[in-house]
Amino acid sequence: MSYQSLYRKYRSQTFGDLIGQDHVVKTIQNGIASGRIAHAYLFTGPRGTGKTSTARLLAKALCCESGPTPEPDNTCEICRDITVGSCVDVVEMDAASESGVDDIREQIVEVTEYQPMVCRYKIFIIDEVHDLSAKAFDALLKTIEEPPPHIIFILATTEYNKVPPTIRSRCQKYEFHRASMQDLIRRLTHVAEHEGVQAEPAAITAIARMADGGYRDALTLLEQAMLTSTDNVITLQQVYDQLGLVSEEAVDGLLLAIREADVPAIMRILADIARLGRDPRSILESAMYRLQDLTLASYQAHQDLSDAAREASLHETSTRLGREFILRMRGDLAEAHKAIRDISLPRLWLESELLRLSQPRSAAPAPVAAAPAAPRPAKAPEPVRQEAARPATPRPPDPSPTPTPKEEPVAAVGMPAVLEGDSPEAVWSRVLASLPVKDGQPAAITKKARAATLIGLEGQELVIEVPRRMDAEWFTDDIKRIALLNRHVQAQGGEGWMIRVRASANGSSSLGDESSTVELPAEGERLEELARKVFGV
Repeated sequence: MSYQSLYRKYRSQTFGDLIGQDHVVKTIQNGIASGRIAHAYLFTGPRGTGKTSTARLLAKALCCESGPTPEPDNTCEICRDITVGSCVDVVEMDAASESGVDDIREQIVEVTEYQPMVCRYKIFIIDEVHDLSAKAFDALLKTIEEPPPHIIFILATTEYNKVPPTIRSRCQKYEFHRASMQDLIRRLTHVAEHEGVQAEPAAITAIARMADGGYRDALTLLEQAMLTSTDNVITLQQVYDQLGLVSEEAVDGLLLAIREADVPAIMRILADIARLGRDPRSILESAMYRLQDLTLASYQAHQDLSDAAREASLHETSTRLGREFILRMRGDLAEAHKAIRDISLPRLWLESELLRLSQPRSAAPAPVAAAPAAPRPAKAPEPVRQEAARPATPRPPDPSPTPTPKEEPVAAVGMPAVLEGDSPEAVWSRVLASLPVKDGQPAAITKKARAATLIGLEGQELVIEVPRRMDAEWFTDDIKRIALLNRHVQAQGGEGWMIRVRASANGSSSLGDESSTVELPAEGERLEELARKVFGV
């Protein structure tokens, strides 16, 4: 007999052989035992979890000469034919290669009206059903909705969301799970012993981890390891070389070097790993798998491994690294693994990234945390309080030789108190920060506003002073410019405040006017001017 791959040789032939699918097996067997056999089943789950094998087992259980039975006998002619794939009444289709509407019509729709030749049912197994075209699903819909009593559909898919809801709603859905590490280790150990191969427990564990819960993938990796072994012995180093992984000792040394900020050690270990032909992605993947085990060990939640030496190494390394460092590195390496796909020089980039991760992080955030508090004064300056305390006047008083009486602060008794966070300086600073900086007139307003000097709050007017009279007139020429500033003042805490622009006393005047102040028009004048500009009256 010709050679058979391990995943074909050890394909599950009974429901008891399925790994990690007890919930599926129990439901199917209960349905068969009670006579509640559905006309359509939908198996969904990751690759290599036993969907196609379960479909064949279900076909054998339904068509067995001693059935329908919860467990096929595998001895009758029908069971043997289904096992080798030669049963005429069990049709298997691969939707990836037969996805057209003509394939569905010729192989399914036009055949369903005929009775099965030798079996109790005519069973159609469609693998990767999500690859069918939209027209093919439409052709299948009516048949799968109201099939003849002798027709049973078993659909399998790895992408459940791609199956149309009209098909999903007419099938019994069974979710297949990934096998656990313990189940895979036990089955791989059994297969290795049955094949006469001695495998180190750590090698079996590495293969089971790389299979990612897929039984078929695990058998394929084991078979490849058997081909590379000498004297029928599979060692951990052989598995590392076969899978392109990095040894756990090298990963531990690299993590400890990062933890201790030992730059020469980091560069030396990376060079040694690269010399073995490991690419940067495999280095990151090996480190991430190791960090997963170290996380379990740090929380005392590690799995019951059969290798006592490896278990002791996990505990020792996790203690030296510390839980906080392990958790932080898991996130950092995950981000690095995502970013390395777009790097043109991945080896140099990985070296730089690991050196960056080795540097301490506690000193950097201190200046950032203190920065927001620095510009905020603990107490408003006294001159500003005196300016804010002056009585509200529509215009600033004319110059007079008589100085302002010192008793003016008493008049502030009837005015609302101004909080330090809402002082004129604070509000104006926030206004400048919030003004738009893009091209156009808003940017010009921002530029001129930042060139102005804040004078203070006079009543409900926030007075700013521009260096030239023409700048003050520029603001008053278009009411929208002052309106923009007023909106930002209101939004930044200046409740009820209005902007008033005036020119500096020693500023140049383009019109030769000796007046140093340009006042805004009154509210009624503003509305009248705006109406003239909008309606042309």
